[in-house]
Amino acid sequence: MSSTGTPEIDATELEQLRTAAAEKPLRVAVVASRWHTPVMDGLIAGARRFLDGIGIHDVTLVRAPGSFELPVLSAAAATRHDVVIALGVVIRGGTPHFDYVCQAATDGLGRVALDSGVPVGFGLLTCDDEQQALDRAGLDGSKEDKGFEAAHAAVSAAIEVARLTS
Repeated sequence: MSSTGTPEIDATELEQLRTAAAEKPLRVAVVASRWHTPVMDGLIAGARRFLDGIGIHDVTLVRAPGSFELPVLSAAAATRHDVVIALGVVIRGGTPHFDYVCQAATDGLGRVALDSGVPVGFGLLTCDDEQQALDRAGLDGSKEDKGFEAAHAAVSAAIEVARLTS
């Protein structure tokens, strides 16, 4: 199961992130696909829940036509933001299309982060079926909250980048 080994995000860490984000306000963009609305609504809500929890309320939301477009929109967002949180979902079908979209989006988001130096939270769900996506979307009854986790990872990385480069 993908949640095995997930790090615990405790109150102490959240307070440290809240303090760091208050000392150096972060410009945050959430780039989210439009496909699979219930799943995407959950992922976006999870990212906002994390951001609100550490005092980041001014967030730019960019809607991508699909997951394939996440990298190009994330690259554009990275030019004016300190953090990009990329959210999407691709559900396996009966053709290789799933593999192509997942690989292109994954490679592209990694490239955006490395080329721009801006942390990109990887909230792209690549699932065999809709139930797996719902289980990871942070909705009532979900087992995981990947939007929250992607936001946490990106903000934590941005704070560390700032610390390492100042």
